[in-house]
Amino acid sequence: MRNLVLQEPETRITGDVTGSLSYAWQRVRVPVIVPLLSIAIYLCVGMSIMLFVERVYMAIVIIYVKLLGKKRYTKYKLEALKEDLEHNKSYPMVLIQIPMYNEKEVYKLSIGAACGLSWPSDRFIVQVLDDSTNEVLRALVELECQKWIEKGVNVKYETRNNRNGYKAGALREGLQKQYVKDCEFSVIFDADFQPDEDFLWRTIPYLLENPELGLVQARWKFVNADECLMTRLQEMSLDYHFSIEQEVGSSTYSFFGFNGTAGVWRIEAVNDAGGWKDRTTVEDMDLAVRASLKGWKFLFVGDLAVKNELPSTFKAYRYQQHRWSCGPANLFRKMTKEIIFCEKVSIWKKFHVIYAFFFVRKIVAHWVTFFFYCVIIPASILVPEVHLPKPIAIYIPATITILNTVCTPRSMHLLIFWILFENVMSLHRSKAAIIGLLEANRVNEWVVTEKLGNTSKQKGNAKASKKPRSRIGERGSETIVFTLPFSLQDIPAAEGQEKLQGTSKSFPTPNLHQVVIFKSTYPYRFHQGLSSLRYPIKRGRKMAPRIT
Repeated sequence: MRNLVLQEPETRITGDVTGSLSYAWQRVRVPVIVPLLSIAIYLCVGMSIMLFVERVYMAIVIIYVKLLGKKRYTKYKLEALKEDLEHNKSYPMVLIQIPMYNEKEVYKLSIGAACGLSWPSDRFIVQVLDDSTNEVLRALVELECQKWIEKGVNVKYETRNNRNGYKAGALREGLQKQYVKDCEFSVIFDADFQPDEDFLWRTIPYLLENPELGLVQARWKFVNADECLMTRLQEMSLDYHFSIEQEVGSSTYSFFGFNGTAGVWRIEAVNDAGGWKDRTTVEDMDLAVRASLKGWKFLFVGDLAVKNELPSTFKAYRYQQHRWSCGPANLFRKMTKEIIFCEKVSIWKKFHVIYAFFFVRKIVAHWVTFFFYCVIIPASILVPEVHLPKPIAIYIPATITILNTVCTPRSMHLLIFWILFENVMSLHRSKAAIIGLLEANRVNEWVVTEKLGNTSKQKGNAKASKKPRSRIGERGSETIVFTLPFSLQDIPAAEGQEKLQGTSKSFPTPNLHQVVIFKSTYPYRFHQGLSSLRYPIKRGRKMAPRIT
């Protein structure tokens, strides 16, 4: 009886607060919220259509390329070029640059792979650009270089007293060395990249035969894609980038960005474009845009893959995505005027670089995913006076999603996880894009992506398996997307919420109290940790995900 007496005032107070909030909501909804939400919907619908058209355009181009065999690199007779090169013995001098920073787990892999490339030993130089701050690690890297020198490989170990310019600064200073003057081409591999022996034979001949080519870019192959669910989801996004975006840019002779590694630059093109600049965190994209404006052509070789490692912790992935989202937006701000007034490229190419490459892919894609799908559509459920066109809310997002994931058919059953993951990350990417556009704090923040080495060699390593993983929801993972399951069933989101609420009659106008209940009872707590969700693959069959 005493407990009932004590609880009654508390219940009354809670009811009064809820009632006051509901009353305030009803007062401001029509005169304030409805106009603002309507404007936001119109803006987001416009951006959503822009993204949809761009995705459909690339899908049409790639279908044409695949069906008719119109890939650019198939036009070059690579075998004939190789035979001619071997016959004349006129091998060009090649510089292989490996920038690294405290890469304890992977430095042996990258140095060994670069030194093992098939090319006359007197016609290539392996340049290890070590910015490590750990003196012990520096000594180990230098010892590894010395080991390959004793085997007859021309290895140059270079260090700096500072990290000015980060990766761009290291590459720039590396090209200024006296022994580089005789080199025609510069090959760049990040510290976790492991090229196959024939990499130079499958790239250099293109540059020799086509003097207008400034860059040959290979695709990436991920050695740890099956390590956990998060790496599988990353693979889905990156496969689309290489299979569609890079392939379309190369096949249409328009433009595609340098990926920062696994590429071969003509040193003349690098110098002509002004060299490496450290004004943004995407020095690779910066150089590619400037070289393209100078008239240099690029080639993407999609059947040449270089092994590398995906971030397997959420913390490392989040820092990487901040850099990849903030940098392009900041570069867009810095180079738009330069692109518009460039006289060496066509209007079509200017339009492609400014609109498609920068604005739609690097800015609109992030904003639509977060603001429209994660904020505006859920918010419209609270305001029945606002009309949201069904095709815009359902069919366009579904089409974009399918087009983004079709390049990784082995992971199609992970589609729902991929959607949730991308929506969680859209908050970080949108924030980073805004920081880049406004040049706010952290605009030039550079955090080296943590690498753990070849996971196939670590499976028996008990220490590696015990390393704690970052929970995926450290920041911003409260973003909840609940419209997709309803769109797949072709029903309005409001009806979907009605089913979740357990009602069977007509759906009443939701109030704040109902929204709080809905959020608190939502079944998906996505921030429980995708980086802890193991997804092992065994020969012959796929195992179900298990939590470790």
